[in-house]
Amino acid sequence: MPLTDLVALNAILPNLKVNGKKQALSDIAAKAAELTGHSDRAILENLMQREKLGSTGVGNGVAIPHGKLPKLGRVFGLFARLDRPVDFDALDGQQVDLIFLLLAPEGAGADHLKALARVARLLRDPEVARKLREARDANAIYAVLSLTSATAA
Repeated sequence: MPLTDLVALNAILPNLKVNGKKQALSDIAAKAAELTGHSDRAILENLMQREKLGSTGVGNGVAIPHGKLPKLGRVFGLFARLDRPVDFDALDGQQVDLIFLLLAPEGAGADHLKALARVARLLRDPEVARKLREARDANAIYAVLSLTSATAA
Protein backbone atom coordinates (compact mmCIF):
# COMPACT_ATOMS: atom_id res chain seq x y z
CA MET A 1 0.00 0.00 0.00
CA PRO A 2 1.74 3.24 -1.12
CA LEU A 3 1.77 6.08 1.38
CA THR A 4 -0.01 8.30 -1.11
CA ASP A 5 -3.00 5.95 -0.65
CA LEU A 6 -3.01 7.01 3.01
CA VAL A 7 -2.18 10.70 2.85
CA ALA A 8 -3.60 13.31 0.49
CA LEU A 9 -1.84 16.52 -0.48
CA ASN A 10 -4.20 18.52 1.77
CA ALA A 11 -3.14 16.31 4.71
CA ILE A 12 0.48 17.48 4.60
CA LEU A 13 1.60 20.20 7.00
CA PRO A 14 5.07 21.24 5.79
CA ASN A 15 6.01 23.71 8.54
CA LEU A 16 3.97 23.15 11.70
CA LYS A 17 4.95 25.51 14.51
CA VAL A 18 4.49 23.93 17.95
CA ASN A 19 6.08 24.21 21.39
CA GLY A 20 5.88 20.57 22.43
CA LYS A 21 4.40 17.12 22.04
CA LYS A 22 0.93 17.94 23.38
CA GLN A 23 0.55 20.97 21.10
CA ALA A 24 1.80 18.93 18.13
CA LEU A 25 -0.78 16.21 18.80
CA SER A 26 -3.50 18.82 19.36
CA ASP A 27 -2.77 20.69 16.11
CA ILE A 28 -2.54 17.45 14.14
CA ALA A 29 -5.80 16.21 15.68
CA ALA A 30 -7.50 19.49 14.67
CA LYS A 31 -6.36 19.15 11.04
CA ALA A 32 -7.35 15.45 10.99
CA ALA A 33 -10.78 16.39 12.36
CA GLU A 34 -11.21 18.98 9.61
CA LEU A 35 -10.39 16.38 6.95
CA THR A 36 -12.26 13.37 8.40
CA GLY A 37 -15.32 15.04 9.90
CA HIS A 38 -14.56 13.54 13.32
CA SER A 39 -14.27 15.57 16.51
CA ASP A 40 -10.80 16.97 17.18
CA ARG A 41 -11.39 16.24 20.86
CA ALA A 42 -12.13 12.56 20.17
CA ILE A 43 -9.04 12.26 17.96
CA LEU A 44 -6.80 13.98 20.51
CA GLU A 45 -8.13 11.85 23.39
CA ASN A 46 -7.50 8.73 21.30
CA LEU A 47 -3.92 9.82 20.56
CA MET A 48 -3.21 10.79 24.19
CA GLN A 49 -4.51 7.40 25.41
CA ARG A 50 -2.13 5.69 22.99
CA GLU A 51 0.79 7.84 24.17
CA LYS A 52 0.12 6.74 27.76
CA LEU A 53 0.95 3.17 26.66
CA GLY A 54 4.33 4.34 25.40
CA SER A 55 5.66 7.07 23.18
CA THR A 56 5.02 6.80 19.45
CA GLY A 57 8.34 8.57 18.95
CA VAL A 58 10.07 5.70 17.14
CA GLY A 59 13.54 7.24 16.85
CA ASN A 60 15.64 9.28 14.44
CA GLY A 61 13.36 12.31 14.81
CA VAL A 62 10.23 10.40 13.72
CA ALA A 63 6.91 9.88 15.52
CA ILE A 64 3.96 7.82 14.31
CA PRO A 65 0.99 8.61 16.56
CA HIS A 66 -1.91 6.32 15.74
CA GLY A 67 -5.34 5.22 16.87
CA LYS A 68 -8.67 3.76 15.87
CA LEU A 69 -11.92 5.67 15.49
CA PRO A 70 -15.49 4.45 15.16
CA LYS A 71 -17.21 5.25 11.87
CA LEU A 72 -14.00 6.16 10.06
CA GLY A 73 -14.38 5.03 6.44
CA ARG A 74 -10.78 4.00 5.75
CA VAL A 75 -7.24 4.24 7.06
CA PHE A 76 -6.32 7.95 7.11
CA GLY A 77 -2.86 9.49 7.20
CA LEU A 78 -1.56 12.97 7.87
CA PHE A 79 2.06 14.06 7.64
CA ALA A 80 3.55 17.01 9.54
CA ARG A 81 7.06 18.40 9.46
CA LEU A 82 7.69 20.58 12.48
CA ASP A 83 9.46 23.91 12.03
CA ARG A 84 11.73 22.85 14.90
CA PRO A 85 12.12 19.53 16.74
CA VAL A 86 10.30 18.94 20.05
CA ASP A 87 10.71 16.46 22.87
CA PHE A 88 8.38 13.53 22.20
CA ASP A 89 9.69 11.06 24.82
CA ALA A 90 11.08 9.10 21.87
CA LEU A 91 12.61 5.69 22.42
CA ASP A 92 16.09 6.96 21.46
CA GLY A 93 15.78 10.25 23.37
CA GLN A 94 16.03 12.34 20.18
CA GLN A 95 13.65 15.19 19.52
CA VAL A 96 11.01 14.71 16.81
CA ASP A 97 10.45 16.82 13.70
CA LEU A 98 8.66 14.35 11.38
CA ILE A 99 5.21 13.12 12.41
CA PHE A 100 3.02 10.71 10.47
CA LEU A 101 -0.45 10.37 12.00
CA LEU A 102 -2.40 7.20 11.23
CA LEU A 103 -6.07 6.77 12.05
CA ALA A 104 -7.95 3.57 11.27
CA PRO A 105 -11.54 2.36 11.51
CA GLU A 106 -12.19 0.36 14.69
CA GLY A 107 -12.48 -2.91 12.78
CA ALA A 108 -9.38 -2.44 10.60
CA GLY A 109 -7.07 -4.93 12.31
CA ALA A 110 -4.67 -6.09 9.61
CA ASP A 111 -5.01 -2.96 7.43
CA HIS A 112 -4.08 -0.74 10.38
CA LEU A 113 -1.03 -2.86 11.23
CA LYS A 114 0.09 -3.07 7.59
CA ALA A 115 -0.18 0.72 7.21
CA LEU A 116 1.72 1.25 10.47
CA ALA A 117 4.48 -1.13 9.40
CA ARG A 118 4.73 0.51 5.97
CA VAL A 119 5.03 4.01 7.43
CA ALA A 120 7.59 2.88 10.03
CA ARG A 121 9.68 1.05 7.43
CA LEU A 122 9.70 4.04 5.09
CA LEU A 123 10.44 6.71 7.68
CA ARG A 124 13.22 4.61 9.23
CA ASP A 125 15.13 5.01 5.95
CA PRO A 126 17.64 7.85 6.59
CA GLU A 127 17.54 8.90 2.93
CA VAL A 128 13.74 9.25 2.95
CA ALA A 129 13.85 11.21 6.22
CA ARG A 130 16.52 13.52 4.78
CA LYS A 131 14.44 14.18 1.65
CA LEU A 132 11.35 14.91 3.77
CA ARG A 133 13.34 17.35 5.91
CA GLU A 134 14.75 19.10 2.84
CA ALA A 135 11.49 19.30 0.85
CA ARG A 136 10.48 22.94 0.52
CA ASP A 137 6.67 22.64 0.59
CA ALA A 138 3.68 20.27 0.73
CA ASN A 139 3.97 19.44 -2.98
CA ALA A 140 7.63 18.47 -2.59
CA ILE A 141 6.85 16.34 0.49
CA TYR A 142 4.01 14.64 -1.39
CA ALA A 143 6.39 13.98 -4.29
CA VAL A 144 8.88 12.33 -1.90
CA LEU A 145 6.11 10.15 -0.45
CA SER A 146 4.87 9.29 -3.95
CA LEU A 147 8.29 8.51 -5.36
CA THR A 148 9.35 6.54 -2.33
CA SER A 149 6.12 4.57 -2.34
CA ALA A 150 6.67 3.58 -5.95
CA THR A 151 10.30 2.58 -5.51
CA ALA A 152 9.84 0.82 -2.16
CA ALA A 153 6.72 -1.12 -3.11
